[in-house]
Amino acid sequence: MNAGIRRVGVVGGGRMGAGIAEVCARTGLDTIVCEADATAALAARDRVAASLGRAVEKGKLDRASAEDALGRLVFTGSLDALADRHLVIEAVVENPDVKTEVFAALDKIVEDPGAILATNTSSLPVMRLGMATRRAHRVVGLHFFNPVPVLPLVEVISSLHTAPETVAAVEGFAATLGKTVVRSQDRAGFVVNALLVPYLLSAVRMAESGFATAADVDAGMELGCAHPMGPLKLADLIGLDTVAAIAESLYDEFKEPLYAPPPLLQRMVQAGLLGRKTGRGFHTYGEG
Repeated sequence: MNAGIRRVGVVGGGRMGAGIAEVCARTGLDTIVCEADATAALAARDRVAASLGRAVEKGKLDRASAEDALGRLVFTGSLDALADRHLVIEAVVENPDVKTEVFAALDKIVEDPGAILATNTSSLPVMRLGMATRRAHRVVGLHFFNPVPVLPLVEVISSLHTAPETVAAVEGFAATLGKTVVRSQDRAGFVVNALLVPYLLSAVRMAESGFATAADVDAGMELGCAHPMGPLKLADLIGLDTVAAIAESLYDEFKEPLYAPPPLLQRMVQAGLLGRKTGRGFHTYGEG
């Protein structure tokens, strides 16, 4: 285990934050999950417990290990609980103002000046978040992929201020979680989303124009290109609001038309049709 990072905090207990907290707890780390309030914290606990239960059912984890992992987790509605953490990973909504506010608050709350503040942002500038603190050299991007307990990749993104020892520490931390690291410069989309999101947006435009149905677009890429999941199913899994936010961030930075979110995607977000998490996106799902 990375000797320097033993106590971890995760801000945000949604799909991504819960997944990050789960892999930390399964690795034996003392982990606190902070949500907006006690009700949301309880929902985050249920989310992690359900994921651990599925791992047990699939034979990927024994029941005792699952119970131990859940026992290492504390769920709270107060950021003050993160004061003694060695590493805090922010995993809140993909909104620059919200994330900046979280980083400014964490900078005041986390007591150890050597503690690392990391963001799980999909596309926003790490520099902006670092500059909201007095420790920009200890701020880094640590981008996990959904579902976190399954996908082995983590992107590590350093800003112009991030210290080399900060990068080394989070790479060591990611290795203890069993993750493979790729490094990226602090540019919108980093490596994966800069390649992936234009592909997803092209699929949205194809469905929007009536060129092909969502089902046929997905079948074409699954059966014709051996992709494990078609682009519109993948967009639904990521969350159409998140896809739109990443697209907007890419377009703001590069001003390339292929990065602009299509009107259909924007309307679906406005309508609350966000994919799997709401039960309906480009496809319909049994659970909201």
